Amino acid sequence: MTSIRWGILGCGDVTEVKSGPAFSKIEHSKLVAVMRRNGEKARDYAKRHGVPRWYDSADALIHDTDVDAIYIATPPSSHAAYAIAAMQAGKPVYVEKPMALNGAECEQMLQVSETTGVPLFVAYYRRCLPYFVKVKELLESGAIGKVRFVA
Repeated sequence: MTSIRWGILGCGDVTEVKSGPAFSKIEHSKLVAVMRRNGEKARDYAKRHGVPRWYDSADALIHDTDVDAIYIATPPSSHAAYAIAAMQAGKPVYVEKPMALNGAECEQMLQVSETTGVPLFVAYYRRCLPYFVKVKELLESGAIGKVRFVA
């Protein structure tokens, strides 16, 4: 099996510990490029994490022929635009939550994925964590009563 060569759009705080290093720790996966609008910060991130290439342009990373798939960890306001551009370039996308700013953007992203045949994934991993599974169980069983609102 060949390795997936990942690029990260938005190599900020969320990627420092949680997600960035994991791309190179998983079998058949390698982080090969990162992007941040601030080129100095992108270069620093790449150096500290042993990433061969860095960019200050999302378009440059999206069109890097050595990048197979793209993880989007930018502010949510840019998720839809970057995901659509990446899928239109033929790159599968893994986007941080929230998927987009609203339902219309989510529908547009899904439509591009369907039209291009390029996969789109969202980082909704927490719903499988033990505490969240337990809360779901309590809600569904009625053990805590009828939920009327969440503050």
